[in-house]
Amino acid sequence: MALKSSNKIDTNTYEVEVTVDAETFTEACKSAFMKQKNSISIPGFRKGKATQGMVEKIYGEGAFYEEALEIVYPQAVQSAIDEAELRIVDQPFDLDVSIMSKAEGVEMKFKVTTYPEVKLGDYKGLEAEMLSVDVTDEDVENELKSLQERNSRLVTVEDRAAEMGDSVELDFEGFVDGVAFDGGKGENYPLELGSGSFIPGFEEQVAGHNSEEEFDVNVTFPEEYQADLAGKDAVFKCKIHEIKHKELPELDDDFAMDVSEFDTLDELKADIKTQIAERKEKEAKTDFENKLLELLIENIEAEIPDCMFDQKCDELVQDYSYRLQMQGLDINTYLQYLGQTMDEFKAQFEEGAKKQVKVGLALEAVVDAEKIEATEEEISAEVDKLAEQYGMEADQIRAAVPAEQIAQDIKTRKAVDLIVESAVKA
Repeated sequence: MALKSSNKIDTNTYEVEVTVDAETFTEACKSAFMKQKNSISIPGFRKGKATQGMVEKIYGEGAFYEEALEIVYPQAVQSAIDEAELRIVDQPFDLDVSIMSKAEGVEMKFKVTTYPEVKLGDYKGLEAEMLSVDVTDEDVENELKSLQERNSRLVTVEDRAAEMGDSVELDFEGFVDGVAFDGGKGENYPLELGSGSFIPGFEEQVAGHNSEEEFDVNVTFPEEYQADLAGKDAVFKCKIHEIKHKELPELDDDFAMDVSEFDTLDELKADIKTQIAERKEKEAKTDFENKLLELLIENIEAEIPDCMFDQKCDELVQDYSYRLQMQGLDINTYLQYLGQTMDEFKAQFEEGAKKQVKVGLALEAVVDAEKIEATEEEISAEVDKLAEQYGMEADQIRAAVPAEQIAQDIKTRKAVDLIVESAVKA
């Protein structure tokens, strides 16, 4: 098997010609026969007993050519691509076989899509705004209120109607044009009024009614709701069983001791302030880095093959599907609940996919421009870090993740660090 020629015929597209010698192809025909022999029936022979020569005499010399081609094709293509030093981004296409016989072997040509050439613009000295990391008294008070909310308790209300902010236990059943619909019924359903968990307008109409009162709620389903109900008017028959009011604890030293390791409210506030400062610093750093990467990809020149965007988009959808599975959800059921097709769902990931591809290409170009390398010590340290993170042995990590991938990740992080360290904070 050998490369015959490799020619660039368009942007990111090469046509490759490759030959497979007659001996190799003849052996592949023999292998193809051996795979099929037990299923071949020929008059005068027991099943599986006919020779290759007899089969080819009856059905023609090319009886096993197609399967033989499938046998030699992967290695022939990969060898040709390696010899031509092409870095491809998709499967070969437009296969054309001009010669295929035991006497002459195989001559074929195909096209491949290659990685784009990336021309870097400015990547050092980029300027971006850094978010403020100052912690205000309001920040601390908001965090305290959130902590207060999480430690609240619900107290039954008997002397008034439900108000926004209350929690109710509710029976309801929905009807469209007088007919009950699937999924529109609930009994003793816990609902916090004002949470926005029901159809717009529903919770506001529950407010104002008393325990054991029966009443109707009239709503219109949003246009983006599931297809069979989208935009339709509905009536919900409702009955409140219980109303509960949220009672917040007092913000004092006792509260601090109940919810934390501190003895006083002042100590708790000081700790909250420290945590907010750490969180803001992390968020500011991430935001600053993202802004710089946006500038980086604005400055590159590259004609990127669409297949790279499509592949990344598919990866993002697959990752999302895996996360759903971890929660016990199936992607098709989830899409049915959303009232979306797979194409509509996938479209939501397209912009993110394009950005990730561009950032990856740009950072790879920075790695090349700066001749950034990953040392063996850095790779070993990264392996140890991953092993600790996933509770595995270092040898297991090395077996599961190629060293080249770990090295590339390290080099990419170094490229990002270089861009950030040389940047100007506006």
